Amino acid sequence: VQLQASGGGLVQAGGSLRLSCAASGSIFRHSAMAWHRHTPGEQRELVAIISTGGIPHYADSVKGRFTISRDNEKNMVFLQMDSLKPEDSAVYYCRLISGVGDDSWGQGTQLTVSS
Repeated sequence: VQLQASGGGLVQAGGSLRLSCAASGSIFRHSAMAWHRHTPGEQRELVAIISTGGIPHYADSVKGRFTISRDNEKNMVFLQMDSLKPEDSAVYYCRLISGVGDDSWGQGTQLTVSS
């Protein structure tokens, strides 16, 4: 499975941005999907996860500001990010959770939030 993330960029604090991740293959609709982020010197953080049925869960740090969604017809997962803060700046990765240990990761997209 190949994942292609896009949508990162530079935004001012308080602004919004939407990340997209396109997946190849029919396994998408049978897999949970997640967004992670990584800042240099820090551990990769799970930001949000969405089940095959569309049930989302969020890290406390983004709850109420970020929304994860998926389109099983288009094999895509999205991360709508609102009320952005400088501490949200990171490289964001999408992840397909296969359930059998061979998860797939996208290449990452950079988000920079200026204060």
